[in-house]
Amino acid sequence: MSLTERLSELVRACFTGLWIESHEHDDALAEIAQLCRSEEWRLATWNIEEGLKLLGHEAVVDTGTNDPLAAIRALASFPASEQPGLLVLTNFHRFLQSAEIVQALAKQIAHGKQNRTFVVILSPIVQVPTELDKQFVVIEHDLPGREQLADIARGIATELEELPAGAEFERILDAAAGLTRYEAEGAFSLSLVRHNKLRADVLWEQKTQMLKKSGLLSLHRGGETFADLGGLEAVKAFCKRSLRNPTNRAVSVRPRGILMLSPPGCGKSAFCKALGNETGRPTLVLDVGNLLGSLVGQSEANIRQALRIIDAMAPAVLFLDECEKAFSGVSGNGDSGVSARLFGSFLSWLNDHESDVFVVATANDISKLPPEFSRAERFDGVFFLDLPDANQRQAIWQIYVAKYALDAAQALPKDEGWTGAEVKACCRLAALLDVPLVAAAQNIVPVSRTSAESVEKLRTWASGRCLSADKPGIYQGATVAATGTRRKVARDPSQN
Repeated sequence: MSLTERLSELVRACFTGLWIESHEHDDALAEIAQLCRSEEWRLATWNIEEGLKLLGHEAVVDTGTNDPLAAIRALASFPASEQPGLLVLTNFHRFLQSAEIVQALAKQIAHGKQNRTFVVILSPIVQVPTELDKQFVVIEHDLPGREQLADIARGIATELEELPAGAEFERILDAAAGLTRYEAEGAFSLSLVRHNKLRADVLWEQKTQMLKKSGLLSLHRGGETFADLGGLEAVKAFCKRSLRNPTNRAVSVRPRGILMLSPPGCGKSAFCKALGNETGRPTLVLDVGNLLGSLVGQSEANIRQALRIIDAMAPAVLFLDECEKAFSGVSGNGDSGVSARLFGSFLSWLNDHESDVFVVATANDISKLPPEFSRAERFDGVFFLDLPDANQRQAIWQIYVAKYALDAAQALPKDEGWTGAEVKACCRLAALLDVPLVAAAQNIVPVSRTSAESVEKLRTWASGRCLSADKPGIYQGATVAATGTRRKVARDPSQN
């Protein structure tokens, strides 16, 4: 539903305290004014610079040197009418630290049901005081959709040669998804200045800056592909098949995502970064640590804003790395329950979101994740990435020997129990120190030795519980001893 549709319903239902969360006040005010004109409702707006204005009157009404308290009291002086009267207070969250203003708002919202007057706070954040918590209804002003972005593009690129058509125009809309109307206008204009036509790369550049300013998400734009990853054939095929766009489906079905579990260094992060390029989707990186705020309620507002941006940027891949660390405080101990509320918000979105966002979450320790995180319908599959076998390690050696321009004919070190990260580290050190791979390997201690117990525990847990990332079907693992060789189970002689 649009902003005007939701606002119209709430006004007709006589919710007299309304809080609109919006980063585009001019557009929100324009939509509210259009609604009031069509419905013949009374409208007044107030901000600290311009004071009080009435719809249809250019003159500013004297409110006592733009006093916010006088603006609230002015609403009570509206003449009685059967038609609703709305007072829109822009950026009014700045004044809600005053007990006098909070009390005046509470009184006006309560009296509004008798004289059909409505207080509307327009703010980029939701910070409702405790005294008013039950009197306000929050409305979100959504970011522009593809149709609105297309209209903005056509309004700026007016010449025929400036506006691409067909698939190229669709890629431009994909690149613009998640921008505000103001940001989209600026990005389209910058593209025309640079190239005399709309181009997706300029929009991606602006979007990267926008996400960097927000501090909530980052956009990965590397050049990784599946060709840079050895093994993982089953999970590669699963994801590519899930993210295809068939036209013969009888029912529209959207993929949800996958949860990837493995010891450190087995290629989870590299896989996610390559997935976006393989499927033509942007890869958004969500760092839960960036969502935590110092003010009460700020963390919850940040997660809501981040999820709104994610939905608006669909189709996309969302990368949540080491999620067991991100939600380590789910029990709520020591942080007043902030982590638990963030986790709950993310779980609700994960289960209910309708946007075409494919979530890839990774974890190194499944025991730290609550069971509800990995239950059915959160993800399409839970995959275990085992330590690479000999053939996979050979493929990984070939990739990194070529990447670091090493001698492909030289002998390879003993690599039993090595991960892909350790193979890469060995090749990088060989290039850095200008030594053979066998010599560089003396600086590598594989995780199968340094963390042999935890690796064994993880593989044992995953056996029979997770899908295999290498072969179709359920993972059936084998334990690895500290030396990297397969452990043999000794039989009790008394059983012979």
